Amino acid sequence: MTTHFSQRILGAVLAACALLHAPAFSADQQPLKVGVRGGVDEQIWEVVAQVARKNGLAVEPIVITGTASPNEALNNGDLQANSFQHIPFLRDQVKQRGYKIVAAANTLISPIAFYSTKYKSLKDLPDGAKVGIPNDPSNQTRALVVLRDHGLITLRDGFDPFTGTAALADVTSNPRKLEFVESTSVVLARSLQDVDIAAIVNSFAYQVGLIATRDGIAVEKKENNPYVNIIAVREQDKDAPWVQPLVQAYHSEEVRQFILKKFEGSVIPVF
Repeated sequence: MTTHFSQRILGAVLAACALLHAPAFSADQQPLKVGVRGGVDEQIWEVVAQVARKNGLAVEPIVITGTASPNEALNNGDLQANSFQHIPFLRDQVKQRGYKIVAAANTLISPIAFYSTKYKSLKDLPDGAKVGIPNDPSNQTRALVVLRDHGLITLRDGFDPFTGTAALADVTSNPRKLEFVESTSVVLARSLQDVDIAAIVNSFAYQVGLIATRDGIAVEKKENNPYVNIIAVREQDKDAPWVQPLVQAYHSEEVRQFILKKFEGSVIPVF
């Protein structure tokens, strides 16, 4: 990883007195600043910036570290866009903090999947199998949706992952009498052998050598999935002339091929 991007962290991200309404931005005068987290997104946006440059658009990825909030920086106008979150996370941030931020485009999905050291398919699970699931609301929802989509459980009528979360209390039918074991994602990744199957968030699965599309026995679908990551912009900029060129740079074949080859299925492009 080059130090160029990691060193260019916005000092204004932490400034409590940042302006709520920044002056109008002109992509003709200065680079677009896009807030990202280090790692996967940082690497992808280096390629996006190269593609954008060839098309006459200057893009500067800004790596946001620690507890600094890419959404706070975007809302304040210190960034023109960010790319690190999915829609439910943004929805909660908007609700809690009043941000005027919207989704501009889908990017990729970092899929949650069920893994097992004992079984090769969900169909092989015995009645009463121990099923590890994350204990945080968003990832527990994702795990339960995978089980629902494979016919192992039923969730309450009216549940919609685009507007809410699901918990074990929302399981209305469990004909296989699955025994759910709730734990943190990091614990599930490191104690897979202690359960029959476990739903593990991609980032923690990758740390123990597991890749969803290669090793998962059930992977969440990318179609019609609210947990697809997005490019976000301020509401006032959603129709700005630089938004579509920025999206087109990300949605280029160069970026798609980079994601597929570099990350080998641990993250999946959705464009």
